[in-house]
Amino acid sequence: MERGNEVGNYHQLKVEEDEEDGLSTVPSAPDGSPLFPLMETRLYKRRWLMLFVFGTFSMSNAFMWLQYSIISNIFVRFYGVNAICVDWLSMIYFLTYIPLILPVTWFLDNRGLRDVVVAGSAFNCIGAWIKTSTARPDMFAVTFLGQFVCSVGTVFLLGIPSRLASLWFGQQEVSTACSIGVLGNQVGIAIGFLLPPILVPNVDDVEELAYHIGVMFYITAGVATLIFVLVVIVFQEKPELPPSQAQAQARSLSPDQYSYKASIGRLLCNKSFMLLVLTYGLNVGCFYAVSTLLNRMITEQYPGEEVNAGRIGLTIVIAGMVGSLICGIWMDKTKTYKQTTFAVYLLTFIGMLVYSFTLNLGQMWVVFLTSAILGFFMTGYLPLGFEFAVELTYPESEGTSSGLLNCSAQLFGIIFTISQGKIMDKWGTLAGNIFLCVFLLIGTILTGFIKSDLRRQNANASCDPQRGSKKSSLDDGVDHPTTPKEARL
Repeated sequence: MERGNEVGNYHQLKVEEDEEDGLSTVPSAPDGSPLFPLMETRLYKRRWLMLFVFGTFSMSNAFMWLQYSIISNIFVRFYGVNAICVDWLSMIYFLTYIPLILPVTWFLDNRGLRDVVVAGSAFNCIGAWIKTSTARPDMFAVTFLGQFVCSVGTVFLLGIPSRLASLWFGQQEVSTACSIGVLGNQVGIAIGFLLPPILVPNVDDVEELAYHIGVMFYITAGVATLIFVLVVIVFQEKPELPPSQAQAQARSLSPDQYSYKASIGRLLCNKSFMLLVLTYGLNVGCFYAVSTLLNRMITEQYPGEEVNAGRIGLTIVIAGMVGSLICGIWMDKTKTYKQTTFAVYLLTFIGMLVYSFTLNLGQMWVVFLTSAILGFFMTGYLPLGFEFAVELTYPESEGTSSGLLNCSAQLFGIIFTISQGKIMDKWGTLAGNIFLCVFLLIGTILTGFIKSDLRRQNANASCDPQRGSKKSSLDDGVDHPTTPKEARL
């Protein structure tokens, strides 16, 4: 296997390509001659197929994360365990991620994108089949094992969107592609909010309840199997020709020029990035806590409304999908990474405040409305963090920077879910939500201190192209780069 992809964007500092305007730029030597020859680039239609296949895998895994917690009261009664045990069926996803993220990012750098996605979808499929045998009250330990195996699959997917976007998509669509990659996960969360309350009604008869739980598990396993087969057959490592000059240069470099250990060290010493790691963790950790405890929040204020709790969760995620897509397109057009990130973070804090103080008004339509506002900004923030991290850490590997962001999110997800659950038990839902608001406010303030060191954009701006040949606008057509004479550098 070629290992050009293994260095990811490590040496993208050498060159950037403007896909939208059809201009290719290349750094020049002091005498004006190009440091690197411009290479042939090409955008393939199947890049969208790769994005779709990855999105279905991410969707399946995200669904299984929430299939217990959104009907937690039903599983508490069915398995005869307390609420915190059912909450751990979701939190195990967070806990598994923390010790495994560094080995998996090393695996990504050394084996490539395809092997990581295949391995992740295999864990997802195996875990789903383990759970098919657990539709009995005495099988909680086994269902926990199945959920643990699925959680290992999560480690292989959460950091992929930015890497996939860089390997397959042009410079002026990379943020949009990353947003769409994140969208797959959000679709799975949306389905996880919607379907379990429908598939598993809150009935008293244990045998009937076991039947409905078994149906849900078998449907989940069947879908996970189809997705695994699709990944194995369809998913490719990278296109034959790179989508940009940056990726072309990355392929031409020896893997000996990249050190994974050194890359981790540089990231940990990058103050702006580490501040983003902290603020990203606070924001996404709050989202994880809200998602895990949503059933308890709603049913405590509106008893018997398990189905509406799922619909509210669906509303949060659908609004967030719209927010993610809009933010991705906006970032591609404006490149205002810090300003957009700060604005979305601030509006997330405001949305959480409004949601918290209107939840107990007794009006379900108000809950739906405030949930939509909260979701638009809170989950719309996810791709912003990935892309801002790429800018701050350029030219390091996207998989490594995304992995550290997600590690922070999982850690805070555990802390916030456990803490908010205990606060809700002792002082009620409002106190638990205020607890999250405090940390969102802290995250908003800290975001303002992140230095807007846009290394990828600065590298691109260091070249001053005057003109270039327009590349073909047709997919599957070869992009003919400009010659050195066609660009003023």
